[in-house]
Amino acid sequence: MQLRTFISASLAQLLCFTAAIGAEQISLPAKNLILDLDAAKGIELTDGDRVMAWRNQAPIKTELVFVPQDQGRKEAGSGRPTVRKSAAEINGLPSINFRQQELVCKDEDFFDGLTTGKGHTWIAVIAVHPQRVGLKDVNSFFGNLRNGEKYEGVWGCLNDDNTLWWGTRNGKTFGRFDKNNPQLIGPVLEQGKFHIIAGRMTAGNETATLSLHIGSEKAVVQVDFPVDPKGNPSRMAVGQERDAIEHPGKESFDGEIARFLIWERPLDDAELATAMQVLQKTYLSAAAD
Repeated sequence: MQLRTFISASLAQLLCFTAAIGAEQISLPAKNLILDLDAAKGIELTDGDRVMAWRNQAPIKTELVFVPQDQGRKEAGSGRPTVRKSAAEINGLPSINFRQQELVCKDEDFFDGLTTGKGHTWIAVIAVHPQRVGLKDVNSFFGNLRNGEKYEGVWGCLNDDNTLWWGTRNGKTFGRFDKNNPQLIGPVLEQGKFHIIAGRMTAGNETATLSLHIGSEKAVVQVDFPVDPKGNPSRMAVGQERDAIEHPGKESFDGEIARFLIWERPLDDAELATAMQVLQKTYLSAAAD
């Protein structure tokens, strides 16, 4: 198999266009930005448009690379998502198309602090397709749940009808949804349209507040969450809620991700508003005109 890096002159021109419409006049908050997966950068392809690696663009010392997981799949390579090189819905920028597929970061511990005291903010630029039958109402677009025991960690998901939800698990109980495993439920996401969505968890070793945001710093819903500093989440995955090697794809989503970001701290309202503004201008401004 020939491996190549996804670089094109037309993509560079599109990025220049993004700057021209003003996205570069303000910047994403930089402090504690630990993950920036950008479908326009850091993609390695194989077999045409199949993603072999997605490299983190955040300026941190630790190298984070998200790669396909073949373990547990009947057909080797079937877990690799594809690149859509020019999506008209997001100003012609690329997206990664997941069809019950996933990319996994092999670093076991890097993302543990997100739910064990430091707090965090995640933002995704995603579009959804019709979801297929798997585990009922669990179609995950990211997560670092522990692979076994009580599955502590964070996850972002969709119901089968594309109702958005996310939550964290502290590992104190096994039940799918209870005070230790809250579910923040948002709206049904329109299919084929890109949305900017975010989740925020405040810092603290006892109780934290979780909130869900749709294109704004204003929370759609928020709940309190009992933190367990001794919790032990696992590998971060995009396209699925964990490195689910026993049934890959069963809890994955069908949809596209153009950008996925994580800060290892809760952004304040002004910072979250700024981040939303940058992403709105980059991906959705021209599409909305």
